Amino acid sequence: MPFANFKLPQAALSRAQKEELVHRTTAMLVDYFGEGARAHTMVLIEDVPDGGYARADEVFVVPEEWRARE
Repeated sequence: MPFANFKLPQAALSRAQKEELVHRTTAMLVDYFGEGARAHTMVLIEDVPDGGYARADEVFVVPEEWRARE
């Protein structure tokens, strides 16, 4: 079973963008593994809350202008 796990900043993508990510990821995995993989492909998108991750020793908070609008 192909499995993709995305961890993204909370509010970084809208619901429509997440749906597109699921469809495009599934299509990519089907390209690699064949059409039979479609029914068994799992795509998990995890929203990481502000302050829940860091890079270069700095805790990250999504700036308001970067937040997705539903």
